[in-house]
Amino acid sequence: MVVKVKKLQRLQLLQQLQLLQQKIVPATQNSRLFYLLWGVKIHTMKHLNLKLIAKSFLLAGIFCCCVVYANAQAKPAAAKPAAKPATTKAAVALPAAGRSAVSVVDTFFKKYKNDGTSAAIDFLFGTNKYFTNTAGIAQLKAKLDSLRQGIGMYLGKDLISQKNASNSLYFYSYLVKHEVQPLRFTFIFYKPQNDWVLYRFKYDDQMDIELEDAGKINNKHQ
Repeated sequence: MVVKVKKLQRLQLLQQLQLLQQKIVPATQNSRLFYLLWGVKIHTMKHLNLKLIAKSFLLAGIFCCCVVYANAQAKPAAAKPAAKPATTKAAVALPAAGRSAVSVVDTFFKKYKNDGTSAAIDFLFGTNKYFTNTAGIAQLKAKLDSLRQGIGMYLGKDLISQKNASNSLYFYSYLVKHEVQPLRFTFIFYKPQNDWVLYRFKYDDQMDIELEDAGKINNKHQ
């Protein structure tokens, strides 16, 4: 009776080992588990030591779990799509702001003070490519330079009046101060596209006459 029970236990244990081998070994053909299971099987067939078989069975199970866990860890995790680098919109190249009428006037007076009449007039008329009457420009420079020599050093400017007919046509009148007497420079600038260009320029020294006319008695009643 005892022999039959042991044989039955042996058969049940071998069946369990074979079942475990069928489930685990195919995935671990190259591991030590394959040989361990076969060793347990052979040992069981030779010696019916139930305690040793139970320990071997337990160790085999633990080893199987370790192998499965190691295989799971070895699988590369699904690579997350690389974060797209933040795209910055390329800065849009804005059109050049263009020179302003006031900047042209300021540059003109700097040249008038530091470089002389000729350089200032050349710069001013150079803003408009359609001023091609070089003879007329040369005559203007000669007359203004001659007048300037008799009225002393240039001391500065004061804005008399500023008006505009539209956003593209501006009028500026300046009192040009010299040591002996003032002059009046009148500029009209036109803006066909981006830049302001000279449209008209003239000078005179008749402001005192205009002031006298404005102060006449008859003008008070008009």
